Amino acid sequence: MQSPLFNYAEQQSQERYVIQNPQLLRVALTGSDDVLARKGAMVAYQGLLDFDGEYKTPSQRRAQARTGEGLDLMRCSGQGTVYLANLAQYVHVVEVEQEGLTVDSAYVLALDSTLHTEVIAVDSQYGVSGTGKYQLNISGRGKVALMTSGQPLMMHVTPDKYVNVDADAIVAWSTGLRVQMQSQTTNSSVRRRRGNTGEGWELNFLGQGFALVQPSEVMPPQNAAIGQGLAAQFGAGQHGSHAQNQNNAWN
Repeated sequence: MQSPLFNYAEQQSQERYVIQNPQLLRVALTGSDDVLARKGAMVAYQGLLDFDGEYKTPSQRRAQARTGEGLDLMRCSGQGTVYLANLAQYVHVVEVEQEGLTVDSAYVLALDSTLHTEVIAVDSQYGVSGTGKYQLNISGRGKVALMTSGQPLMMHVTPDKYVNVDADAIVAWSTGLRVQMQSQTTNSSVRRRRGNTGEGWELNFLGQGFALVQPSEVMPPQNAAIGQGLAAQFGAGQHGSHAQNQNNAWN
């Protein structure tokens, strides 16, 4: 059989994380280094691998119920190769070191099991209850695979050049940055979108580091229930859209 499809054969590499193509991640497992992946993200695998739901501590379950922020993961273990993807989103591998990484959990595809995660709050400049945003802090040493809707923009933040990002477009940033939610509103109510611009909350970053931005303000639905047609695909599935997740996080 002949076909241009054979140009997409699996990549051969000794690296643990390999971008098979811009929307597909290849992870090699050797039996002693498990990887944690988004539930349902496995599209193929080779070798003797096991997949099991990852246990959440009571404090992790309470934090996710209270904030809407957290990871629903499966543990991939054994010897072989697993291929991971989610809704054909673009995949990017980030090395987490001592400075740490802060992310929106909706954009995490996989991470090393040795890394530590914790839900944190980002306060608004107004101090108004309900106008904050919750994110996930990832610390330790290891790799994280992030997803974006489209090719992202990496913005460098320096002490003399701060950066503002739409709160619905931010994917991740250096944990060491100072960050605050703000809305340049002229409305009497800070909860409303300002004027007729269609723009809303922003994150303001100061310090030394980076901010990763995607060219989209709405995440495709996560873990849409199978067999429920378009209603499930666009927000009526198990978790709904990223926008719905964000609404939960503002409580």
